[in-house]
Amino acid sequence: MNGARRIKKIFPSRPICMSKIVTLQNAARAFPDRERPVHLALGVFDGAHRGHRAIFQAAVAGARKANGVPAVLTFDPHPQVLFAGTGAVKLIYPLEQRFQIFEDCGFEKIVCEPFTREFAAIPAQDFLSYLKKKIPSLAAVYCGENFHFGSRRAGNTKDLPVLAMRSGIDSTAVPAVKWEGAPVSSTRIRAALESGQIEAANAMLSEDYFMTGTVIGGNRLGRTIGFPTLNVPWTPETRVPFGAYAVRLVDLETGTDFEGVANYGVRPTIGDLKTMAPLLESHLLVPAGTPVPGYGAKVRVSLISFLRPEQKFLSLEALKSQLEQDKTAALQKFLEKNKT
Repeated sequence: MNGARRIKKIFPSRPICMSKIVTLQNAARAFPDRERPVHLALGVFDGAHRGHRAIFQAAVAGARKANGVPAVLTFDPHPQVLFAGTGAVKLIYPLEQRFQIFEDCGFEKIVCEPFTREFAAIPAQDFLSYLKKKIPSLAAVYCGENFHFGSRRAGNTKDLPVLAMRSGIDSTAVPAVKWEGAPVSSTRIRAALESGQIEAANAMLSEDYFMTGTVIGGNRLGRTIGFPTLNVPWTPETRVPFGAYAVRLVDLETGTDFEGVANYGVRPTIGDLKTMAPLLESHLLVPAGTPVPGYGAKVRVSLISFLRPEQKFLSLEALKSQLEQDKTAALQKFLEKNKT
């Protein structure tokens, strides 16, 4: 447990192939093979949680059965931005991470449609025929049971089968996935993350909540007290509390993953809170001399558990003492997690 290991499934270190990402305006060219029918998942899919994954699995399975193309239609910005402005929902994952999740889940094409007033004004009764016009090889659509579409969100999954039939396509509304008696939703996950309930958020997500980024240099203060860190800037829209976390860090170049303890925040003990941008500083729980990622490395850091809020210490000795306690608490969390 107290070391590094290789893992089999990680996000590729290379960027997602941009040719996989299209809009509806160039979708016809993106799906030129009429012999391969398109099976399209519909939704924003922020978080790509367990309920979303059920939709993904249905779409990919349907495409494979028909020797077709599994594809996903998502939107940017989130539809609420158009109508709520600054009061719009805060995303769980940035768009680039959502794209990577789509690719990992087996989608060959990602249709990312700008959500404009013109698009939002398409009448519900014309929505599927509009998609069929843009993607002539469209054969089936998949969505969650609460999916709404068209102007004023007038269309729903009760209307979907009839409208799909008119357009000559199949439709599947996938039932919600429940956790602790209620449907899993991005709203529930956001609330859990913002309140530091990381285990609850992870239970509703299909994998531990994570960020990806590039390791940057720091002030090397951690090295002087025996806690060197890998530092990654991180300013998510849905922000978890500043504080200490048990984390798992993956070097995306080598595929090596490490258990660790991290602080996310603005380092109040050592700096000016008004000028310091939030960093995720991960101390890896490995023996001295273990090869670890260096500056410039692309890493993925998953949050396992929230340990305590960030605080200011009166001395470096006090800080070191607390970091030792955090390390012990993180190791205990990993022990518990590995037993489940």
